[in-house]
This record gives sequence, structure tokens and C-alpha cells, in this order.
Amino acid sequence: MTSFAQVFRPELANAEDMTQFHSDEYIEFLRMITPDNQHEHMRQLKRFNVAEDCPVFDGLFNFTQIYTGGSIGGAVRLNHKLADTVINWAGGLHHAKKAEASGFCYVNDIVLAILELLKVHSRVLYIDIDIHHGDGVEEAFYTTDRVMTASFHKFGEYFPGTGHLQDVGQHQGKYYSVNVPLKDGIDDETYDHLFKPIMEKIMEVFAPDAIVFQSGADSLSGDRLGCFNLSIRGHAECLKYMSTFNVPLLVLGGGGYTIRNVARCWTYETGCLLGRELEDVLPANDYSEYFGPTNTLHITPSNMENQNTREYIDGIRNRILENLSKLPARPGAPFYQVPPDLVSAQTQDMNIEPDLSEGEDRGGIYLDYGKNEDDFRVTKNVSEPVGTNPQGKEDAEKDMNENKEKSQELPDKDDI
Repeated sequence: MTSFAQVFRPELANAEDMTQFHSDEYIEFLRMITPDNQHEHMRQLKRFNVAEDCPVFDGLFNFTQIYTGGSIGGAVRLNHKLADTVINWAGGLHHAKKAEASGFCYVNDIVLAILELLKVHSRVLYIDIDIHHGDGVEEAFYTTDRVMTASFHKFGEYFPGTGHLQDVGQHQGKYYSVNVPLKDGIDDETYDHLFKPIMEKIMEVFAPDAIVFQSGADSLSGDRLGCFNLSIRGHAECLKYMSTFNVPLLVLGGGGYTIRNVARCWTYETGCLLGRELEDVLPANDYSEYFGPTNTLHITPSNMENQNTREYIDGIRNRILENLSKLPARPGAPFYQVPPDLVSAQTQDMNIEPDLSEGEDRGGIYLDYGKNEDDFRVTKNVSEPVGTNPQGKEDAEKDMNENKEKSQELPDKDDI
């Protein structure tokens, strides 16, 4: 497939890049902490939630530099019209907060990529089909109307415990946070019944200039930590549908804990974005044993019960469509000189990988359909990062605390 795409090695993100969203103290902590010295920083480990599901390991900061550089670099290429679609499967770490690690996520590359896109684009849409709620991204942009977040996730007794139907944003960002809370066992047909009408309405009323799509694979059937029942084709249908709108698209990875199925899913979705239908039988390779005994690209969903009844799904969909109909005219922003890129697009052009059979880390695949770069352009005022102020965190936490007092079960059809 790489013969149909250009593959780049993006620049590593540095600490200054990361502090466009994260606090200076938190990034400095990630930069200096190691397995050897962590016992000397117990207070900071607790303060920044670097423990248990966010452990310290050798090369931690370099790891964050690689995946974050891929996402920021992809956003820069979209800003300069060097590509229509950019893929960084290493990115999509949606739980990280301004000064806190969470859920295997240390640096929120998604927020940083969106901030980069906002230098050129008036409105950015973020879509999250990971089984877990995209809480870190939602919190960052909870009070702005320039970023809409739409998360389709398991809700109830499930990490991170946020993403209630009634969490819709605050202040200027009211109704710009869309949460689609789902129950165990959702299948392709039910998911499609929700996803397409909601996204069609969002594209109509919000009309984004760019889309960031988090394609977490833990929503697939058979995931070790998941409880949904999507096939790879059903999962990919969401991405294929969004690509039909012909809006600049940044595609990121995310969760996924049955590794062989994650590889299957993202391989198939790469093919979909390239317009290539892949054969189901996998070619022989050094890793064939991991995909046995079937050695096929696609998986068969299980016979688990779908707890998402038609009445429940219709109630959720109708409430969300009603909220979206309350949105005012498409938000705009005043024009200003473009802030400088966090990474150089010209440097990336020097890092085209001519031979994928050799080399080490790869930060992203950039699907290049023509280069029409405009070096001077005007854009919106982003001198203060949008949605990263303390008020957004305070309002998001307020909504979360209010929802803790609600039943974990969403209202029945009559209440919706």
C-alpha cells in the first residue's frame, strides 16, 4: 500500500511544542523521570498521576515525542495543503490532561494537533470511536465554539466514567460537545444507525474546515478490554463515511488491546483511505503465526447480546439531533497573521522515506494528493490557546460531579 502514499519521518515534538497545551511543570517531569530515579519523586508521581495505568518506563519522553510529532506534523501538512488526508496510527492518546497522565496517555497529541489546525482553520471537528470516552480532548475545548467534539463510547461502570448524554459543553461551547453513550454488545447495524445521522447533522450545522478522527480499535469485537461487537468493516465504515465529505482529514490511532486485531483494523482502514480493497487472505510474512489459525484480514463478531435496544438508540439519537438544531450560525473568528508552525513543512519534505524496508520508527503516513502550498495566509487569533483555560476544566469537572449523582443508567425512552 505504501506505493500509493508518501511516508514521512516527522520531526520529534519538543518540550516547548508540548507546553502549547500542557503545563511546564508536567512536561519537565515527563522529561526527567526514569525508572531509576522515580523513587525520588513520589510526590510528583502522585501529583501527575504517573502510576498504575501510566507507568514510568525507559524512553518515556522520547515515546511521547515520536507520536506527538507525528500528529503535529500531520496538522502542519494539512495547513499547508500538502495532503488531503494524513494518518498517524501512533497518535490518538485522548485521555491526557493539561497536567496529568491518564489511561495510558501521557501527552495529548490530539489537542496539540487541533491547536495547530486552528492556526489556519476556523472550525475543527474531533470524532472519537474508541470505546473509551475522549475526555481529555473534550475537557480542553469544553468552552469554545471553534472545536466540536463527538465521542461514541461505552458509558456506565467503565473508565473514565465521563461522557454523559447531558454533557454538552459550557458557555460559548454549549452544544459543541456531543456525547453518544452506548451499552455493551453494540453491533455494526446499530452503530451505523447512530453514527451517520449524527455526523450528517454535525457536518450540516458546524461545517468544519478540518476533521481529526480518533480510530481507537478497542471498540472491535473480541478486544481484551472492550465490550462492543463491531467488525473491522463496521468500524471502518465510520472513517469511510467521513472521508466522503472531502474535508482535510487527520486520522489517528488510539486504544486497542487485542494486538493482532488492531493491526488488522488499521491495515484495512489505511487501504480504505487509499481507495484499495485488500484481499481477506493475508500474504505470508514473518508474523503470520500471530494471525493464525485463519490468517485472514477480517474477524467474525461474536454472538454477544446487544444491550442497545432500538428504543434506546432512537432516544439517544433524537436528543442529540435536537441539541444540534439549537446551534447558532456557523461560528467564525477574526483574521490575524498566521502564527508560526510548530514544525517545518519544508523539513518534512526532506524526510520522505524512499525505502520502507529499512529504518526504525515511523511517525505517520501522509496521503499526498498534490502540493499547493501558500506560504503567507491570514487566520484566526489563537494567541491564547483555545479551550485550554482553567474555566474549561472547572466546567467539565462540575458536569462530571453532577452526573455522579445521576443514575449510571441513562433515562428510558419516555424520559428522553
